[in-house]
Amino acid sequence: MTRMPWSVNRRPFLFYLTLLLNPAPSFTQIRLPQIIRDSMILQRDQPIPLWGWASAGEKVSIIFDGRRHETTASPEGKWKLVLPAMKAGGPHLIKISGKNDITLKDILFGDVWFCSGQSNMVHQMNIHDVTYAHDIASANQPEIRQFLIPTRTSLSGPNEDLSAGSWRPAVREEVRPFSAVAYFFALKLYEKYRIPIGLINASVGGTPIEAWTSEEGFREFPQVLQTINKNKDTAYIHEMNRRAAPPNNPAARPSQDKGLTGPKTWFAEDYLPSAWRTIHIPGYWEDQGVKDLNGVVWYRREIELPTAMAGKAARVWLGRIVDADILYINGKQVGQVTYQYPQRRYSVPAGLLKAGKNTFVIRVTNFNGKGGFVPDKPYCIFTANDTVDLKGDWKYKVGEVFIPRPPSPGGINAQNQPTALYNAMVAPVAHYPIKGILWYQGETNAGRPKEYAGFLPTLIRDWRNQFNQPEAPFIYAQLPNYMDYNYLPSESNWAELRESQTKALSLPNTAMTVNIDLGEWNDIHPDNKKDVGERMALAALKIAYGESLVHSGPLYHSHAIEGDKIRITFTQVGSGLISLDGEELSDFAIAGEDKKFVWAKAVIRGNELMVWNQEVPNPRHVRYAWADNPVNPNLYNREGLPASPFRTDQPVSEK
Repeated sequence: MTRMPWSVNRRPFLFYLTLLLNPAPSFTQIRLPQIIRDSMILQRDQPIPLWGWASAGEKVSIIFDGRRHETTASPEGKWKLVLPAMKAGGPHLIKISGKNDITLKDILFGDVWFCSGQSNMVHQMNIHDVTYAHDIASANQPEIRQFLIPTRTSLSGPNEDLSAGSWRPAVREEVRPFSAVAYFFALKLYEKYRIPIGLINASVGGTPIEAWTSEEGFREFPQVLQTINKNKDTAYIHEMNRRAAPPNNPAARPSQDKGLTGPKTWFAEDYLPSAWRTIHIPGYWEDQGVKDLNGVVWYRREIELPTAMAGKAARVWLGRIVDADILYINGKQVGQVTYQYPQRRYSVPAGLLKAGKNTFVIRVTNFNGKGGFVPDKPYCIFTANDTVDLKGDWKYKVGEVFIPRPPSPGGINAQNQPTALYNAMVAPVAHYPIKGILWYQGETNAGRPKEYAGFLPTLIRDWRNQFNQPEAPFIYAQLPNYMDYNYLPSESNWAELRESQTKALSLPNTAMTVNIDLGEWNDIHPDNKKDVGERMALAALKIAYGESLVHSGPLYHSHAIEGDKIRITFTQVGSGLISLDGEELSDFAIAGEDKKFVWAKAVIRGNELMVWNQEVPNPRHVRYAWADNPVNPNLYNREGLPASPFRTDQPVSEK
């Protein structure tokens, strides 16, 4: 065969080589990132970058506000144009043209807030639809819109785009997926300024702050950088997950539950229980004579229902259950939740309930700690006109005991790894101009509170750098009260985490909302999201909008020892310090050099406090509300905002 000379056949060769190195660039159409969509809200009073992808060298034009803007896609197929700053308002059209045409409709200009954190920022209006039923039914704010970023992770590096997403308005049922905290924040601002408010919601439950920070942000944390680099090796990730032995996880083993494997299932309506014992709902089985049991426990009871409820659709509230549960009524499965945190609110279909006796069976699975039904929660079944209480004595029987096994090497949960959520959920929208940032996170880091004092300022600086807004307002929620009350002074990881959060106020243009009065002892996801959001809005009015107002409760500033008393001074006292309930100030503890704290008396002297205990003649240290869940922290300013917990034995930074 005669070979073609190089001068003849080199062009086809180069053409095919180009296709291999840059697949099908000449056939690519203009594509926009997910965040740039119909109904988006763009940041007012700032130049607005629009960006996307096209064929290499493709001419891209944008027509907006009567002007044409043009650019050319790079050899990599990327393009970017910057629109001029606009005042609040709309709606506008944006027309983008190249090989294809795209028209973006219903575009508003207003203020855009990036909202992030873990579950208490995730929690949607829908989860709290009992408390906020009226707010959902009456929601009619089409100029408040949320872009909900899908949960994704990336360990290899920053992603260029999101997997999905759209801008949705806060109008009746469409408000259900909104972050409740962010919605009430936005509503407060909208009611005051009547300008569109956009919420970009990037939040994932149970995640640490490290997962939300970029690799660049960790440049002063060499150990974290080592972890990031190791995690980029997919072979390492696969090996670690392979070595995590599934048999040691009870949920991964074949079920040995006698309630499911016997001749007749224990939830069957015609099953005849034998050798079942008595137990109370609500309550944990470890507090009722069952010692250190991890496994499956079945609860069973005949519930008398009135004739008026027969055949009706109904709702069942089973408070909260640790950890997982399945509810059966009259032999039919009605509801199921696989982890401990959600409120159990199940719908009973019409036709299932009977007048008189109805068989209720609850299968509860617990993996560690106390198992059972969380106290101080609602337990009932109800229709529009009738309610039957489900609290009281039930029968129980153990279906399976999980045998303790030696710990196995842990696998790698991507969403808990440094940079994983930043790469997939923050980086793709970091070009999008914003007004400021809302942050509600810390529960997952509570076991490592000292580290948080470094990680939170790192995140703030990092995000300001990534969004190219060096002083973007950053507003964050201090952890609320949670867990058991302790009636003696004690140490507390949650108190230390709150202290670490307070230290971040040393950064400019930051604000922290104190929520020590908004939590619930038995729920890490307290129902009161409205006050959290509105306190964040109050902080925004101050640091983002320049309003002259008191936006914070009292913050510890300094102390002085005066004989047998300690004088405490504060910032953010507003128009004065008060005891909110009019009772003596409580939750103050005092100690000498030995740091053996005892409860103390405290009185207000002007805008200062005097703290003492006659049994501590040489006091050195004071603590306030230093507990996971302080009993009655009642120090406020007259504006009704609570004082932040503090300790003087390790003073916090304050701006």
